[in-house]
Amino acid sequence: MKLYDIKLLTITCEILAQKNIIDLLKKHEITGYTTYEVDGNGARGIRGQGFKNEKNVKVEVIVREEKLHDVVEEISRTLFANFAMVLYVSDVSVVRTEKF
Repeated sequence: MKLYDIKLLTITCEILAQKNIIDLLKKHEITGYTTYEVDGNGARGIRGQGFKNEKNVKVEVIVREEKLHDVVEEISRTLFANFAMVLYVSDVSVVRTEKF
């Protein structure tokens, strides 16, 4: 079995930013992603407990490197100032590259 190197973009943000993130991914022709409701503690205190709009989400996207830079740049330029958000990129390997 052959594995192919690709990138995993992970964005943890307040739930109010989720639609913005998904719209931005679609704009860059990225249609596959996974979301989770998450909680935790960080610079803005404990998040994910209480009201629905106070929850956090994690959005994971496996993406080819050639699209990664533009997506990360636009997220950081347009969303970082308005939403609590952490973004990181990891190296992963996949079996079926045609999915991405």
